[in-house]
Amino acid sequence: MLKQEIIENMKEIVENCMGEETAACVATCPMHTNVKEYVRLIREGKGEEAIKVIREKLFLPGTLGRICAHPCEKQCKWNEGKSPMAIASLKRYAADNFDRVEDWDLNTKENNGKKVAVIGGGPSGLQAALDLRKEGCDVTVFEKLPVRGGMLRVGVPAYRLPRAVLEHEISYLDRLGVHFELNCEIGKDKAFRDIVREFDSVVVAVGKHQGRVDRSLQNHDAKGIFSAAGFLKEAAMTEQVKEAGKVVLVVGGGDVAMDCARTALRVPGVEKVYSICLEDSFNSMASSDHEIKGSIAEGIKFNHAQAIKNIHVDENGRVSGVTLKKCLSMFDAQGRFAPSFDDEDTKELEVDTIVFAIGQGVEGGFAADVLTQRPNSTFNCDKQTLQSADNEKVFLAGDASGESVIAIQAIATGRRAAQSVIRFLNGESLTEGRELKDTWTYETKLQMPTDWSTITGQREDMAERDPAERIKSFEEVALGYTAEEAQREADRCRQCECKLCMKECIMLNDYTECPKTLFREYLEKGVDAMDHMIAYSCNECSQCTLKCPKGFDLKSNFTAMKEAYAQENEGMVPLEILKDSDAAQEKECGDEFCTRLDASAAPAEEEKKQKTKYVFVPGCTVSAYSPEGVENVVKHLKDSLGQENVGALLQCCGKVTRFIGENQKFEERNKKAIDILDDMGAEVIITVCPSCYKVFKETAKNQRVISYWDLMHDLIGIPAASKGIGQGSDVVFNIHDSCVTRDVTSHHESVRWVLDQLGYKWEEIERNGKNTRCCGVGGMVCTSNPELYERVYTRRANDFNQDNIVTYCGSCRGTMQAAGKDAVHMLDLIFGKTYTKDQAQTRGYKSEEEMWEKRLETKERLDNLRK
Repeated sequence: MLKQEIIENMKEIVENCMGEETAACVATCPMHTNVKEYVRLIREGKGEEAIKVIREKLFLPGTLGRICAHPCEKQCKWNEGKSPMAIASLKRYAADNFDRVEDWDLNTKENNGKKVAVIGGGPSGLQAALDLRKEGCDVTVFEKLPVRGGMLRVGVPAYRLPRAVLEHEISYLDRLGVHFELNCEIGKDKAFRDIVREFDSVVVAVGKHQGRVDRSLQNHDAKGIFSAAGFLKEAAMTEQVKEAGKVVLVVGGGDVAMDCARTALRVPGVEKVYSICLEDSFNSMASSDHEIKGSIAEGIKFNHAQAIKNIHVDENGRVSGVTLKKCLSMFDAQGRFAPSFDDEDTKELEVDTIVFAIGQGVEGGFAADVLTQRPNSTFNCDKQTLQSADNEKVFLAGDASGESVIAIQAIATGRRAAQSVIRFLNGESLTEGRELKDTWTYETKLQMPTDWSTITGQREDMAERDPAERIKSFEEVALGYTAEEAQREADRCRQCECKLCMKECIMLNDYTECPKTLFREYLEKGVDAMDHMIAYSCNECSQCTLKCPKGFDLKSNFTAMKEAYAQENEGMVPLEILKDSDAAQEKECGDEFCTRLDASAAPAEEEKKQKTKYVFVPGCTVSAYSPEGVENVVKHLKDSLGQENVGALLQCCGKVTRFIGENQKFEERNKKAIDILDDMGAEVIITVCPSCYKVFKETAKNQRVISYWDLMHDLIGIPAASKGIGQGSDVVFNIHDSCVTRDVTSHHESVRWVLDQLGYKWEEIERNGKNTRCCGVGGMVCTSNPELYERVYTRRANDFNQDNIVTYCGSCRGTMQAAGKDAVHMLDLIFGKTYTKDQAQTRGYKSEEEMWEKRLETKERLDNLRK
């Protein structure tokens, strides 16, 4: 039974772990296109696979690659580095070079006998039609215009979106079997009420084709005055505007205004184009930077902080000029749009054409007897389901719903509306199991702290046709990426995700996608229902916590699970393979292999015994590795601290028992050691084993614990005979710091000081000190999961750039030697001969039997030190 605090820790991880959080680009895209994946594939030269990933969400990749307002780029991590990824351009690259009709997915479900009408052939209507057809519906799209694409076709200039690209991608719907009725105006050619009656459901997806002009101005209806919608539509359909003159003034500071201005330059007969807007600078304009730059390059004359005061007309009723007035501010003190002007600060412009790009509306008269329009011209509908507030059979999408502003948002509402229609037709709940964020932008919880001072790279701009030449026609301006340019841009992608723990921990990758996924499963299924080996495969090295931006403690969960498993098994580890470890601990704590060395008397002479101030505890591994080293440490301590003050205790601290979850046994075995230390009158415990240091730090209440390394550094120095012994050695050591004491920086410093005192050369490695990696023994994974153990120690061995390793943990030494490194313990260097490369790897024990023999030898050496 897990403690409540562990349950709460798991819940905290499930709630806040960022392992499943999406990158900002994916979360921001209303269609949640897998940007990371397709950019990665482009980077790897897998364009065919990249376009497949894009088409999983988008049927207009080439179109959106050209005209999407790409909100994803505005949230790109690279914005912190002042150079966001060119996501849309990479999408276009994949579409232009790798999209093949023969690869298009034309599968649809079996016809369900339902008929659905879609009114409007723009992006939202097309997406709704596609999704409904895929679900087996018989779909008919009614379009007022003689062409398909809605505002993509008549609102976006051809120099940005070639008509052939758009029509080619819309042909996907033809291949799926969607019906189109063009030149069909609902309300005129067909009654909307009849459509609602004849079809099982209707999606209204009409766009904002109703343009606006400033009717507060006198002469607003003069010849030569256009709304943006009307101006762009005529230019799109005919590549000219019959009533346009020679000098055009475009009013507005958004992307539509830039489209109008740049289109005007291409209209036959136009010689000059002016732009005015209320904003006081290019930086404050609503338009995209690339549109502004394109307009400037093509020669548009900008006038900031200006508005029309008067429109002048000639004797024929045509615009002849305007008087402009200075805009002082756009918003009032409450932040509401309320521009103020200086009517005395004016200037004159001679123009014969004015295009107002100041907003557009939905023309909804066709549905006036069925649907209700809001004051902003959109139709009343539910935000989440897009079901009409007036008729349950009708659903809204795109501009008509009021839930979209840009093309990708419109497409997402088309999908949302289609999903609602299918539920409606099937008699299902329109809301159950759905979230608005499924088809809308949401804010990811993903946090990726980044040091941009170490990262270089700039956005790969797309080549364009020469401005002087391109304004002569409606040919496409942007030329697209070459393979090399796309590669360079894709290479910059940060591939944002957390999973830093997963990148570090080999074990976690064997069992889960991320901690959130794993611990959610534990909470849902229960600890007992999960594979017990998961807990027993944790090295307890805490690297997961170190890497986690939120510092989540995973180790404690696995430790608690092992304790729970043992508790349910009468205090014994239930894993058969670990029972030998328990038996070994029993021997390491037994009288046969343990002894104590009091300062001045044998334990039998209790009446003569005095307190032993300093007690050296060598631990189990070192005593089974170097009996001579243990004896030499005691002699060094006696020489430095006084013969009458120093003793030793060969007794297990119980760490392995704790590792395998036998908590009650650990307390018993550890208490045995603590009781002896108390009986010896110990004031200071001296360790060479990192595990012993940590265990006694926690459990010894009457003693101070210090490592031999710190004691030498701070007080007694190294043995005099060892001073400079390593000078002249041809070995350069790497140091391996134990993960058990990664937080004890004094150990790291002292060990390096000792090496310097010895005269040995050493080099630091990256994964060390506070960031050191486990050798593989931690958590007794060496026994419970040998295959994982080998992978862990192999990786650790590869962290080193030298063949010779020095460590101050007995277990780490043995593991590094098993990994193929020439590994020595610090005691070998302090008390051995000058170490050179030609010394064979003969240290340590070769069998379990030899290990116990060496342990007995250590006991004998300590016993022989008694006076």
